[in-house]
Amino acid sequence: MKLEKLRELCDQIVKAVGEVYVGSELLLRKLLCASLANGHVLFEDYPGLGKTLLAKVFARALGCNWKRIQFTPDLMPADIIGTKVWKANISDFVLERGPIFTNILLADEINRAPPKTQSALLEAMEERQVTIDGVTYKLDPPFFVIATQNPIELEGTYPLPEAQMDRFLVRLSTGYPETLELECEILKRRIKWQRDDPTELLEPVVTSETFREMQMLVETKIYVDDQIIDYISRIVRNTREHPMVEVGSSPRGGLSLLKLARAHAAISGRDFVIPDDVKIFLFDALNHRLILNPEYLLEGKTDIKLVVDEIVSKVEVPKHFLRR
Repeated sequence: MKLEKLRELCDQIVKAVGEVYVGSELLLRKLLCASLANGHVLFEDYPGLGKTLLAKVFARALGCNWKRIQFTPDLMPADIIGTKVWKANISDFVLERGPIFTNILLADEINRAPPKTQSALLEAMEERQVTIDGVTYKLDPPFFVIATQNPIELEGTYPLPEAQMDRFLVRLSTGYPETLELECEILKRRIKWQRDDPTELLEPVVTSETFREMQMLVETKIYVDDQIIDYISRIVRNTREHPMVEVGSSPRGGLSLLKLARAHAAISGRDFVIPDDVKIFLFDALNHRLILNPEYLLEGKTDIKLVVDEIVSKVEVPKHFLRR
């Protein structure tokens, strides 16, 4: 696949999703970059802002197999990964595969399941495989998780452990409609669709095979200069040295920035990364990987965004780097 073709397909995907989901085009492009990087996405925002709708429409547009799990307190690990069931007609155990055997897994309200159930996703999210009764099964590529959770209604929820949070490439927020016109457009489209779930009205833009080609192009054909790598590394290291940060970003945070920057360069029509490709994802890739000192949080002196902005402002942006 050529870079020009990839950019054209990306524009078509964003346009198709935008015909159903009313919101920021930048958000759609960030979600697309994360999927091209084969990374997991966590949507965290208030109820009713279209998180689940966006995830379903986006999965539909990519033409990949997708399944949705509504996380609840009584959900068990076997409900996600599957289990072996005795079949009397063949006198043997047969694997009943769970919904995790798909390309895109929509994990709705992921923090409503207990830790034991949440842990069922850890191996799949990191290694793209699951182990059932001692047997390992590889998941077909592409595979990534799009999860949602609400920052309120915390009664009956279980906070995601840091190990699982770190496996998400980005944490995004849909936000409220920015203008009155967008608010009205949501209501007009609901009248036009004559249904609450318009997912079936959307035709896939690409196939799973084509999308896999797009991912491989991002992985193998986008050049990253050493100065850009140094820039990313300095930012990540500085998160561990900031006085307001108790726990800084792991090296996985730097890898996330690298993957996202390459994907953004590709959808922008370039085969090389520039500093702006990194900057656009700094908060999205780092905000869930930093833990602030409790004393500053209790005093209300700061928040994650201010800390990330301060860290980035102290790192010199490379001005001389090689372009392919």
